[in-house]
Amino acid sequence: MPRQFVLEDLDDLCRGAAVLGTGGGGDPYIGGLLAAEAIRKYGPVTLWDLAEVPDDALVVAIGGMGAPTVVIEKIPNGREYLWALEALERHLGRKVDAIIPFEAGGMNSTTPLMVAAERGLPVVDADGMGRAFPELQMETFNVYGVPAAPMAVVNEWGDSVIIEAGSAKMVEWLARGATIRMGGHTAIAEYAMDGATCRRVSVPGTLGLTQIIGRSIREAREQHRDVFTSLIASFASTHYQHARILFSGKISDVSRRTERGFAIGDVRIEGLEPFAGEMLIRVQNENLLALRDGQVRAIVPDLICILDSETGDAITTERVRYGQRVTVLGVSVPPIMRTAEALAIFGPHAFGLDYPFTKIEDLPR
Repeated sequence: MPRQFVLEDLDDLCRGAAVLGTGGGGDPYIGGLLAAEAIRKYGPVTLWDLAEVPDDALVVAIGGMGAPTVVIEKIPNGREYLWALEALERHLGRKVDAIIPFEAGGMNSTTPLMVAAERGLPVVDADGMGRAFPELQMETFNVYGVPAAPMAVVNEWGDSVIIEAGSAKMVEWLARGATIRMGGHTAIAEYAMDGATCRRVSVPGTLGLTQIIGRSIREAREQHRDVFTSLIASFASTHYQHARILFSGKISDVSRRTERGFAIGDVRIEGLEPFAGEMLIRVQNENLLALRDGQVRAIVPDLICILDSETGDAITTERVRYGQRVTVLGVSVPPIMRTAEALAIFGPHAFGLDYPFTKIEDLPR
């Protein structure tokens, strides 16, 4: 049965979305404020499991595009996400029946809820990344044959672009250029598909998973239990399954720049007892590669989450700072994201990383 997402669910979702975002996806605090205002004004949002999506429903993915470092200085006004959906509807000549997040992370888990509340539309409890990725072609929707175009790109002033292109990679390239010229962050609507297709190509249950993750962190703190033990147990009960602590220490250096519309850089962590040595994390909006003393400990598409060692809260790319005490958690992704077709689109070589993909559960601790 469809279920209702209410205001009281939002804090857990935001906390969990920051973890799944692996550093990216936009600031969950800002996204939470936008969604909370919409739910207060328009009421709860209906969530559909994938199995509940009608075959002939028109489903569209919406969210934000750009460098997460930009969003905390150029805060969205919230209207651009609705405008992006409306622009795509005008181009398609049809109203949308349901919204789906295109990624499970940060602000991009909450903006679909904001738009759905205002429009009275259901949100599908699934997405196209199972985490956050920096580029639009890096979605299971694209991997399994859904065209990214037509796509709407809209800024906070209502300026809009409709993109038609022959490949998702070209859609990304054109949309990235438009986003840079619109100030570094835009709202987008893309990957229009019918319900039958949506069920076939989506990573299931990710909005529900963000709530599970957020709740496990909150309840562990309230009950004075170890947050990381609770998190690992929570993942073990889901299709993400494998989670482990990769490293713990103090951030000793952050090299970060905004380039080509992305936040790019490295994070170095100096080990603290019981961990020795150093961990290096490569970043392109999201955390892509974790090396401990030069040896791979986790690699994309598996999740690499930098968490506050005291609270367990995720630290996003734009908020990583020298001196923070952090614990790095590695998590496996669902099987739909580990196929040969998926790894060709968002495996290590897609990011120019000269390492093969090795499942986190097969790597040494």
